[in-house]
Amino acid sequence: MQQAVNLWPLMGILAIICGFLLRLNAVLVVIIAGIITGLAAHMPVGDILEKLGSGFLATRNLAFILLIPLATIGLLERHGLKEHAQSWIAKIKNATAGRLLIIYLLARELTAAMGLTSLGGHPQMVRPLLAPMAEGAVENRYGDLPQRVRYRLRAMAAATDNVGLFFGEDIFVAFGAILFMHNFLLESAGIQTEPLHIALYGVPTAICAFLIHAYRLHRLDKHMAELLGTVKRDALSHAGAEK
Repeated sequence: MQQAVNLWPLMGILAIICGFLLRLNAVLVVIIAGIITGLAAHMPVGDILEKLGSGFLATRNLAFILLIPLATIGLLERHGLKEHAQSWIAKIKNATAGRLLIIYLLARELTAAMGLTSLGGHPQMVRPLLAPMAEGAVENRYGDLPQRVRYRLRAMAAATDNVGLFFGEDIFVAFGAILFMHNFLLESAGIQTEPLHIALYGVPTAICAFLIHAYRLHRLDKHMAELLGTVKRDALSHAGAEK
């Protein structure tokens, strides 16, 4: 006879969803959701407060770890990090947004495959360096850019970081997903595998992902040439007509 499962503790998840939809204070929402979950699970009030306290003590340094890099990046941006990145890339005449992002894609995949996943990322690499350098490379060829073009370059820079990280870390033998698959196959199906063999099966996928996204970046250069080259010619012809 199967034992009935108490689903009432899931009310805590509903409390979190409602709190975030109402844009309430995140810390207050999480605390209330924890209390609701504990009461629904028939936990004593003292045990609920003990769990909340131990969770707070375990993560009390998390905010400090997150805020220090963000503050450092913000300070660098205030002192002209983006402008320096754009001026540096403008000195390379053959640089294009596509070529720059292809090089970054390769570096991101290789470093992620070695477990160095924190070397890139949106806040510490894409926003302050990669996206401004891609914009600077295009500006160096075609002049001032429309806002929609800037947004597209930023989106492609972020996508490049995502692709490189996602498919690169699958090759790292100590990646959590690889260890999970190894344990799952061993415990559930009795299949003996080696984490290294699972990681090696991710290599063809990573190569295909690199080739496909590199082709997309190559097409991005062609699209920029067609779009902005036409705009630049129209602007020059209009200026000549006015003279």
